[in-house]
Amino acid sequence: MTHTARPMPPLDADERTGLESWLDFYRATVAEKCEGLTEEQVRLASVPPSSLTLMGLVQHLAEVERTWFRRILTGEDVPPLHGGPAGPGAHSGGFELSGEASFAGAVAAWQEEIAVSRAVCAARSLEESVPFMGGEVNLRWIHHHMIGEYARHSGHADLLRERIDGKTGV
Repeated sequence: MTHTARPMPPLDADERTGLESWLDFYRATVAEKCEGLTEEQVRLASVPPSSLTLMGLVQHLAEVERTWFRRILTGEDVPPLHGGPAGPGAHSGGFELSGEASFAGAVAAWQEEIAVSRAVCAARSLEESVPFMGGEVNLRWIHHHMIGEYARHSGHADLLRERIDGKTGV
């Protein structure tokens, strides 16, 4: 994994730029937490009984990107990346590690989903809504949800990284 530039979101931006910038900030935070680690280290679980790993977080975030921006926003019928069921609830998967999977492959899949997400969003307004759970969800709400998802997992990544090599902060 190459060094990730973690750009500070602008202090005075329009709503869309602010939402996209904060999401990118947290994407970069998770990537930075994984930098410089070995395959063995990214597979190291936190503490029992948790089996949470940095690789599992990356896989999960790829599934989250795929679910919200492809399955839900565009209605695309795409299979899960890391096993498990497809569909709106599939965003909760990806945490489990396969012996055949590599961290480089997990990162590549995650980055590909981020690229697709950006492209999907660029063509839509924040007000665009789609059917979801018996109602409607718009792109603005999805951005807010994704920022929360990434912020939560950035905290997990920070604790995992500290357990691995003592590195804290960014």
